[in-house]
Amino acid sequence: QIQGTTNKQIFEQMRQAAFEFMNNTKWTNDVFTTVEKIECSILFIIKEVPSTDTYKGSMQITSRRPVFKSSYYTQVLNIEDEDIQFTYQQFTQLQFNINSFHDNLTSLLQYYAYVIIAADYDTFSPLGGTQYWQKAQLIVQNAQNASEPGWRQSQTTKGEKNRYYLVDNTLKPVFKGIRDCMYDYCKNGLDKMNEGPDDARASILKSLDLLLPVYRARPASFNMQVFFNARR
Repeated sequence: QIQGTTNKQIFEQMRQAAFEFMNNTKWTNDVFTTVEKIECSILFIIKEVPSTDTYKGSMQITSRRPVFKSSYYTQVLNIEDEDIQFTYQQFTQLQFNINSFHDNLTSLLQYYAYVIIAADYDTFSPLGGTQYWQKAQLIVQNAQNASEPGWRQSQTTKGEKNRYYLVDNTLKPVFKGIRDCMYDYCKNGLDKMNEGPDDARASILKSLDLLLPVYRARPASFNMQVFFNARR
């Protein structure tokens, strides 16, 4: 959305650097074939260039997983992050480092890579994504001194709706019902449609009951919004 004399080539280089970083980094120790990779999309919307090499805007993160014995995919994540700010210089290559904060663009991509993986693993085994939620939480902890917004508990203008709260809430026992629901919804519901649609639909409806304790404890939580943004 940038108008004027801004060098447009840098956006293509930025896109390519992000694409290569996301696809060429080894995020887990598990072995996958190319067709088993998670299908996801990260859309950067650049709205401002407040100073040289500094960019502000938003991100839209989506991911989906296949349904067993079908050509159907179900969406797992649909997150809009409106507090995006980072610096990027022409020809910069992004370097993976989970143990320290180097720059905000790299941390954003690392964080959402692990969120995507964690949410996906949660749909294939009960609480299966825990170690990857913890990796995302480590990235949040390393970014606590970053000047860019979205990483700190107190650093939000929209209530508890930022990167800190997404992972912190997810790992709290009170939010376990969301993760349990995602597993039952996908594994015991959608993945068994081929065996018996009626029973599978019943499992999906039953899985939604797991959200009730979360709703009663934290009815307007960011995590519940993220769940329904994907499911709807």
